[in-house]
Amino acid sequence: MIKGIYESHLPVKDLQTSIKFYVKLGLKLAWKNEKTAFFWVEEGRSWLGLWEGQEYQTLYHPSLRHIAFEVSYQDLKNSLTWLKSIQIEAVREGGRDSVVPFIRPYQGNASVYFKDPDGNSLELMCFVEVPDHLKHISNKLTFGEWEELKNERIVK
Repeated sequence: MIKGIYESHLPVKDLQTSIKFYVKLGLKLAWKNEKTAFFWVEEGRSWLGLWEGQEYQTLYHPSLRHIAFEVSYQDLKNSLTWLKSIQIEAVREGGRDSVVPFIRPYQGNASVYFKDPDGNSLELMCFVEVPDHLKHISNKLTFGEWEELKNERIVK
């Protein structure tokens, strides 16, 4: 199921300074907001997340204890069954009410989260091809919602 490392994360004191540094290293800025930036390490395959703020400087923040493993779209879609088969429970992410895998159209990826025995944050993640007419969607969608939206445009 696991194909490689999708992303890693680092805490930073000043996001703008760090952005300039990683651009100087030749990494391409993929996505950012006020306190977070993601850079392509290998474009379309893996990226580095930078997190600004005092809370990210502590040893126990998830940004220091997080790995996302790359999987296929179909494997992610079936990930809850797979995790259950190896006796691992998925966990909620970012205040979500559900553990089901979800799509982030605005970032072009999909995820499901779980923890290792030490409480480290682990994620199964895949890239998602997002048609231009859906790139504006900023909320997280279930696979069902996503597939319905994509099919709706094809039918019309």
